[in-house]
Amino acid sequence: MILEERIEYFAKVVPDKAAVICDEQTISYSCLWKHIQEKAQQMKEDGVCEGKPYVFLATQDADFIVTYCAVHVCGAVAIPLERSTPTERQQQIINETKDFSFASGTSDILYTTGTTGLAKGVIISEIAWQANAENLINRLGFTSDLLFIVCGPLNHLGSLSKIYPTLMMGGTLYIMENLKDLNAFFSVFELPFTKFATFLVPSSIKMLLQFASKELVAVSQKIDFIETGAAAISQHDMELLCQILPHSRLFNTYASTETGIVCSYEFSEYGCQPGLLGKPMKHSSVRIDENGRVVCSGKTIMSGFVNSSDLTAQVLKGCEVYTSDIGSLDEKGMLHLLGRKDDIINVGGYKVNPSEVEDAVQAYENIQDCICIPAKHIVLGTVPKLLYVPKQGQVVKPKDIADFLKGRIESYKIPLLYEVVDAIKRTYNGKLDRKAYK
Repeated sequence: MILEERIEYFAKVVPDKAAVICDEQTISYSCLWKHIQEKAQQMKEDGVCEGKPYVFLATQDADFIVTYCAVHVCGAVAIPLERSTPTERQQQIINETKDFSFASGTSDILYTTGTTGLAKGVIISEIAWQANAENLINRLGFTSDLLFIVCGPLNHLGSLSKIYPTLMMGGTLYIMENLKDLNAFFSVFELPFTKFATFLVPSSIKMLLQFASKELVAVSQKIDFIETGAAAISQHDMELLCQILPHSRLFNTYASTETGIVCSYEFSEYGCQPGLLGKPMKHSSVRIDENGRVVCSGKTIMSGFVNSSDLTAQVLKGCEVYTSDIGSLDEKGMLHLLGRKDDIINVGGYKVNPSEVEDAVQAYENIQDCICIPAKHIVLGTVPKLLYVPKQGQVVKPKDIADFLKGRIESYKIPLLYEVVDAIKRTYNGKLDRKAYK
């Protein structure tokens, strides 16, 4: 069954069970399905029809779930956009998609920079969503008694993909605006549920570890699992999270809008190792090409890009998505991510993965955040440069960092240039915004 069929099914067998909670509002499965049907009928009367795109803003509430599912009930293609998207950009996307011929079974278009670095509409099929859901259900263990907390934007894969396994298993979604209000986040655990889970980008995990470790300890018995992804998480943060949540399952997942949900590694069970993302899930496969790039295939991959056959041909070759990620597969078939192709720094013929440097620096207790970038040296040419944010009230000198890194990474990887900054630029999902420093 597809998502909407599962909601209809649970509306019949457990009509009063909570499907979606947002603020003070709780919507049962029967009410959710009724709202979806009513919204779909209204859309049909307004001219929304099968195979046509429907552009709308993604709000962090139950209305989003209703609209998103109603679009599918109409047989139309859902195009959820970041709610702050300017009107002019919304119209551009409407114009770009209105005459596009969608293949049968197309579900959504998600706009992302993703693998290509360009803002393009990624076409996702119903089959891909079902495969993504089953991958997550099998690997992470979604169950009917789970309350899953969504605190990221619902127009992006990271959070949108969690709607599917939660509701398809008859669980409950709790939708939050964001994670800025930590008190609001921890108040969710006062609800009468026995199992809680969430998806958090590494920057959000770092924030919780730094400012709310005691609160995490207090609810540790209730947290079934936490999944992270979208960016690299440091070994230091993984180890600290394992200490604070000894009874929780903790996963590091490899996914993108173009590839779908591909791999996940339970580091709480099998050990904390940065860049290790585990084996491919049920409906996914991974290989490494001759240039070291990660190539993904399986039912979860995209169908292509909207109105960009040339770009589609560059990324989607046959039934494989060629990513910009550099990786390797070990003897157990587990994926190790080494960085992105364009991020590697060439230092006198040596290749420096900035993620490795950043991971080592993150273990320094007086550093709050950092990024390693290439910089020009008047004598040596290109060298690694570290931009860093000391923790509040701390003074950290470059020599302190260099001395700390000796013995932890090779000498040629130790930055030669340093700069203290007020903040490190990151994207919406917590990734280091390397493009901003180029």
